[in-house]
Amino acid sequence: TQSTWGVAKEGSTMSAQGFSFDLHQRNLHLESSGAKLPRSFKTGTTIVGLVFKDGIVLGADTRATGGTVVCDKNCEKIHYIASNIYCCGAGTAADTENATATISSQLELHRLNTGRQPRVVAAMTLLKRMLFKYQGHVSAALVLGGVDDTGAHLYEIFPHGSTQKLPFVTMGSGSLAAMSVFESKFRHNLELEDAKSLVHQAIRAGIFNDLGSGSNVDLCVITKGNVQMLRNYEIANHRPSKRLYDFPRGTTAVWRDLSKVVVEEDGVAMEM
Repeated sequence: TQSTWGVAKEGSTMSAQGFSFDLHQRNLHLESSGAKLPRSFKTGTTIVGLVFKDGIVLGADTRATGGTVVCDKNCEKIHYIASNIYCCGAGTAADTENATATISSQLELHRLNTGRQPRVVAAMTLLKRMLFKYQGHVSAALVLGGVDDTGAHLYEIFPHGSTQKLPFVTMGSGSLAAMSVFESKFRHNLELEDAKSLVHQAIRAGIFNDLGSGSNVDLCVITKGNVQMLRNYEIANHRPSKRLYDFPRGTTAVWRDLSKVVVEEDGVAMEM
Protein backbone atom coordinates (compact mmCIF):
# COMPACT_ATOMS: atom_id res chain seq x y z
CA THR A 1 0.00 0.00 0.00
CA GLN A 2 1.07 3.58 -0.50
CA SER A 3 0.21 6.28 1.98
CA THR A 4 -0.48 9.89 1.10
CA TRP A 5 2.52 12.13 0.64
CA GLY A 6 2.67 14.99 3.09
CA VAL A 7 4.63 18.20 2.70
CA ALA A 8 6.55 19.33 5.75
CA LYS A 9 6.11 23.02 6.47
CA GLU A 10 8.54 25.20 8.38
CA GLY A 11 7.92 24.90 12.12
CA SER A 12 5.62 21.90 11.57
CA THR A 13 6.05 18.41 13.00
CA MET A 14 4.51 16.84 9.88
CA SER A 15 7.00 14.73 7.94
CA ALA A 16 6.90 13.37 4.40
CA GLN A 17 5.40 9.89 4.27
CA GLY A 18 6.31 7.12 1.88
CA PHE A 19 5.49 3.46 1.42
CA SER A 20 4.04 1.46 4.31
CA PHE A 21 5.35 -2.08 4.82
CA ASP A 22 2.91 -3.03 7.60
CA LEU A 23 1.34 -5.78 5.49
CA HIS A 24 4.77 -7.30 4.83
CA GLN A 25 5.40 -7.52 8.56
CA ARG A 26 1.94 -9.03 9.01
CA ASN A 27 2.66 -11.69 6.39
CA LEU A 28 5.97 -12.59 8.06
CA HIS A 29 4.17 -12.95 11.39
CA LEU A 30 1.46 -15.14 9.88
CA GLU A 31 4.04 -17.34 8.18
CA SER A 32 6.05 -17.75 11.38
CA SER A 33 2.81 -18.75 13.14
CA GLY A 34 2.32 -21.66 10.75
CA ALA A 35 -0.15 -20.06 8.36
CA LYS A 36 0.18 -21.07 4.72
CA LEU A 37 0.33 -18.02 2.48
CA PRO A 38 -1.02 -18.23 -1.08
CA ARG A 39 1.64 -19.08 -3.62
CA SER A 40 1.95 -17.90 -7.19
CA PHE A 41 1.91 -20.45 -9.98
CA LYS A 42 3.25 -20.50 -13.50
CA THR A 43 0.92 -19.54 -16.31
CA GLY A 44 1.39 -20.59 -19.90
CA THR A 45 0.91 -18.80 -23.21
CA THR A 46 2.76 -17.62 -26.31
CA ILE A 47 1.65 -14.27 -27.74
CA VAL A 48 3.53 -12.20 -30.29
CA GLY A 49 3.19 -9.20 -32.57
CA LEU A 50 5.18 -7.44 -35.26
CA VAL A 51 5.00 -4.35 -37.43
CA PHE A 52 5.07 -4.99 -41.16
CA LYS A 53 4.94 -2.76 -44.21
CA ASP A 54 1.20 -1.98 -44.09
CA GLY A 55 0.21 -2.62 -40.49
CA ILE A 56 0.34 -5.10 -37.61
CA VAL A 57 0.22 -8.89 -37.34
CA LEU A 58 -0.66 -10.39 -33.95
CA GLY A 59 -0.43 -14.08 -33.05
CA ALA A 60 -1.33 -16.38 -30.17
CA ASP A 61 -1.62 -20.03 -29.26
CA THR A 62 -4.94 -21.44 -28.00
CA ARG A 63 -4.09 -23.51 -24.90
CA ALA A 64 -5.58 -22.52 -21.53
CA THR A 65 -4.13 -24.26 -18.48
CA GLY A 66 -4.97 -24.53 -14.81
CA GLY A 67 -1.78 -25.67 -13.12
CA THR A 68 -0.77 -28.81 -15.01
CA VAL A 69 -4.23 -29.41 -16.48
CA VAL A 70 -5.19 -28.28 -19.99
CA CYS A 71 -8.59 -26.64 -19.41
CA ASP A 72 -9.31 -25.46 -22.95
CA LYS A 73 -7.58 -26.54 -26.16
CA ASN A 74 -9.02 -23.82 -28.36
CA CYS A 75 -9.49 -20.61 -26.36
CA GLU A 76 -9.25 -17.11 -27.85
CA LYS A 77 -6.36 -14.97 -26.65
CA ILE A 78 -6.67 -12.14 -29.20
CA HIS A 79 -9.15 -9.65 -27.73
CA TYR A 80 -11.13 -6.88 -29.39
CA ILE A 81 -10.32 -3.37 -28.14
CA ALA A 82 -11.66 -1.20 -30.97
CA SER A 83 -12.36 -1.60 -34.68
CA ASN A 84 -8.71 -0.73 -35.41
CA ILE A 85 -7.05 -2.07 -32.23
CA TYR A 86 -6.66 -5.62 -30.94
CA CYS A 87 -4.79 -7.04 -27.95
CA CYS A 88 -3.22 -10.41 -27.12
CA GLY A 89 -3.39 -11.44 -23.46
CA ALA A 90 -1.19 -13.70 -21.33
CA GLY A 91 -1.57 -14.47 -17.65
CA THR A 92 -4.79 -15.16 -15.74
CA ALA A 93 -7.62 -15.66 -18.22
CA ALA A 94 -10.18 -13.73 -16.18
CA ASP A 95 -7.82 -10.77 -15.77
CA THR A 96 -6.97 -10.53 -19.46
CA GLU A 97 -10.62 -10.85 -20.49
CA ASN A 98 -11.90 -8.24 -18.07
CA ALA A 99 -9.01 -5.80 -18.44
CA THR A 100 -9.40 -5.68 -22.22
CA ALA A 101 -13.20 -5.55 -22.04
CA THR A 102 -13.08 -2.64 -19.59
CA ILE A 103 -10.75 -0.57 -21.75
CA SER A 104 -12.70 -1.49 -24.88
CA SER A 105 -15.85 -0.08 -23.24
CA GLN A 106 -14.09 3.14 -22.26
CA LEU A 107 -12.70 3.62 -25.77
CA GLU A 108 -16.14 3.09 -27.30
CA LEU A 109 -17.56 5.83 -25.04
CA HIS A 110 -14.64 8.04 -26.08
CA ARG A 111 -15.38 7.37 -29.75
CA LEU A 112 -19.07 8.22 -29.31
CA ASN A 113 -18.26 11.43 -27.45
CA THR A 114 -15.61 12.68 -29.88
CA GLY A 115 -16.80 11.15 -33.13
CA ARG A 116 -13.24 10.04 -33.85
CA GLN A 117 -11.52 6.70 -34.16
CA PRO A 118 -9.48 5.99 -31.00
CA ARG A 119 -5.71 6.01 -31.23
CA VAL A 120 -3.55 3.09 -30.19
CA VAL A 121 -1.61 5.23 -27.70
CA ALA A 122 -4.89 6.06 -25.95
CA ALA A 123 -5.66 2.37 -25.44
CA MET A 124 -2.11 1.77 -24.22
CA THR A 125 -2.35 4.63 -21.71
CA LEU A 126 -5.68 3.44 -20.31
CA LEU A 127 -4.39 -0.12 -19.94
CA LYS A 128 -1.10 0.82 -18.28
CA ARG A 129 -2.81 3.20 -15.83
CA MET A 130 -5.29 0.53 -14.79
CA LEU A 131 -2.60 -2.14 -14.35
CA PHE A 132 -0.31 0.22 -12.44
CA LYS A 133 -3.15 1.08 -10.09
CA TYR A 134 -3.34 -2.57 -9.02
CA GLN A 135 0.45 -2.88 -8.65
CA GLY A 136 0.72 -6.13 -10.59
CA HIS A 137 -2.09 -7.97 -8.80
CA VAL A 138 -4.06 -8.00 -12.06
CA SER A 139 -2.17 -10.71 -13.92
CA ALA A 140 -2.45 -9.42 -17.48
CA ALA A 141 0.58 -9.28 -19.77
CA LEU A 142 -0.54 -7.73 -23.03
CA VAL A 143 0.62 -7.22 -26.61
CA LEU A 144 -1.36 -4.29 -28.00
CA GLY A 145 -1.41 -3.50 -31.69
CA GLY A 146 -3.37 -1.28 -34.02
CA VAL A 147 -3.39 1.16 -36.90
CA ASP A 148 -4.67 4.73 -36.62
CA ASP A 149 -4.23 8.09 -38.37
CA THR A 150 -0.60 8.26 -37.23
CA GLY A 151 0.36 4.81 -38.52
CA ALA A 152 0.90 1.31 -37.12
CA HIS A 153 1.80 0.95 -33.44
CA LEU A 154 2.80 -2.08 -31.35
CA TYR A 155 3.14 -2.01 -27.55
CA GLU A 156 4.23 -4.46 -24.89
CA ILE A 157 2.37 -3.93 -21.58
CA PHE A 158 3.54 -5.65 -18.41
CA PRO A 159 1.25 -6.53 -15.46
CA HIS A 160 2.81 -3.79 -13.30
CA GLY A 161 1.99 -1.12 -15.88
CA SER A 162 5.32 -0.57 -17.61
CA THR A 163 5.24 -0.41 -21.41
CA GLN A 164 7.54 -0.58 -24.43
CA LYS A 165 6.99 0.35 -28.07
CA LEU A 166 8.89 -2.05 -30.32
CA PRO A 167 8.85 -3.34 -33.91
CA PHE A 168 8.29 -6.92 -32.65
CA VAL A 169 7.39 -8.32 -29.23
CA THR A 170 6.78 -11.66 -27.54
CA MET A 171 5.24 -12.43 -24.15
CA GLY A 172 4.20 -15.44 -22.12
CA SER A 173 5.96 -18.61 -21.04
CA GLY A 174 6.83 -19.43 -24.66
CA SER A 175 8.19 -15.96 -25.37
CA LEU A 176 11.86 -17.00 -25.46
CA ALA A 177 11.25 -19.61 -28.13
CA ALA A 178 9.19 -17.14 -30.16
CA MET A 179 11.78 -14.39 -29.72
CA SER A 180 14.51 -16.64 -31.10
CA VAL A 181 12.52 -16.83 -34.35
CA PHE A 182 11.96 -13.08 -34.50
CA GLU A 183 15.55 -12.14 -33.74
CA SER A 184 16.87 -14.42 -36.46
CA LYS A 185 14.37 -13.65 -39.23
CA PHE A 186 12.71 -10.26 -38.61
CA ARG A 187 13.25 -7.55 -41.21
CA HIS A 188 11.74 -4.08 -41.44
CA ASN A 189 9.04 -3.40 -44.04
CA LEU A 190 8.07 -7.03 -44.49
CA GLU A 191 5.34 -7.90 -46.97
CA LEU A 192 2.05 -9.25 -45.60
CA GLU A 193 2.61 -12.91 -46.42
CA ASP A 194 6.16 -12.82 -45.05
CA ALA A 195 4.91 -11.18 -41.83
CA LYS A 196 2.15 -13.78 -41.40
CA SER A 197 4.64 -16.59 -42.00
CA LEU A 198 7.07 -15.17 -39.44
CA VAL A 199 4.39 -14.76 -36.75
CA HIS A 200 3.16 -18.26 -37.57
CA GLN A 201 6.66 -19.70 -37.08
CA ALA A 202 7.09 -17.80 -33.80
CA ILE A 203 3.85 -19.19 -32.34
CA ARG A 204 4.78 -22.71 -33.49
CA ALA A 205 8.12 -22.34 -31.70
CA GLY A 206 6.24 -21.55 -28.48
CA ILE A 207 3.75 -24.38 -28.98
CA PHE A 208 6.40 -27.07 -29.54
CA ASN A 209 8.99 -25.84 -27.02
CA ASP A 210 6.85 -24.73 -24.07
CA LEU A 211 4.52 -27.01 -22.08
CA GLY A 212 2.28 -24.07 -21.15
CA SER A 213 1.56 -23.32 -24.80
CA GLY A 214 -0.10 -25.57 -27.31
CA SER A 215 -2.93 -26.53 -29.64
CA ASN A 216 -3.57 -24.13 -32.54
CA VAL A 217 -2.26 -20.89 -34.06
CA ASP A 218 -4.44 -17.76 -34.22
CA LEU A 219 -3.46 -14.69 -36.27
CA CYS A 220 -4.88 -11.18 -36.56
CA VAL A 221 -3.88 -8.85 -39.40
CA ILE A 222 -4.60 -5.14 -38.84
CA THR A 223 -4.23 -2.67 -41.70
CA LYS A 224 -5.62 0.78 -42.44
CA GLY A 225 -9.41 0.41 -42.40
CA ASN A 226 -9.40 -3.39 -42.28
CA VAL A 227 -8.99 -6.21 -39.75
CA GLN A 228 -8.66 -9.89 -40.64
CA MET A 229 -9.06 -12.44 -37.84
CA LEU A 230 -7.52 -15.77 -38.85
CA ARG A 231 -8.94 -18.11 -36.23
CA ASN A 232 -7.22 -21.53 -36.20
CA TYR A 233 -4.80 -20.42 -38.93
CA GLU A 234 -3.08 -23.73 -38.28
CA ILE A 235 -4.19 -26.69 -36.21
CA ALA A 236 -0.67 -27.53 -35.11
CA ASN A 237 -1.57 -30.56 -32.99
CA HIS A 238 -4.16 -32.32 -35.09
CA ARG A 239 -5.31 -35.58 -33.54
CA PRO A 240 -6.04 -38.47 -35.89
CA SER A 241 -9.38 -40.23 -35.66
CA LYS A 242 -9.87 -42.22 -32.50
CA ARG A 243 -9.15 -45.92 -32.68
CA LEU A 244 -12.30 -48.01 -32.69
CA TYR A 245 -11.92 -50.90 -30.26
CA ASP A 246 -13.98 -54.00 -31.08
CA PHE A 247 -13.58 -56.67 -28.44
CA PRO A 248 -16.09 -59.49 -28.08
CA ARG A 249 -18.37 -59.43 -25.04
CA GLY A 250 -16.83 -61.22 -22.09
CA THR A 251 -13.21 -60.43 -22.98
CA THR A 252 -12.72 -58.69 -19.62
CA ALA A 253 -13.89 -60.62 -16.57
CA VAL A 254 -16.24 -58.72 -14.29
CA TRP A 255 -16.63 -59.63 -10.60
CA ARG A 256 -20.31 -59.22 -9.98
CA ASP A 257 -20.47 -60.45 -6.37
CA LEU A 258 -19.44 -57.26 -4.52
CA SER A 259 -20.21 -58.73 -1.07
CA LYS A 260 -16.82 -60.42 -1.08
CA VAL A 261 -14.85 -57.29 -1.83
CA VAL A 262 -12.50 -56.36 1.04
CA VAL A 263 -11.09 -52.83 1.33
CA GLU A 264 -8.21 -51.99 3.64
CA GLU A 265 -8.15 -48.51 5.23
CA ASP A 266 -5.22 -47.63 7.48
CA GLY A 267 -4.40 -51.33 7.92
CA VAL A 268 -7.96 -52.26 9.00
CA ALA A 269 -9.89 -54.61 6.70
CA MET A 270 -13.42 -53.49 5.91
CA GLU A 271 -16.00 -55.56 4.04
CA MET A 272 -18.32 -53.91 1.57
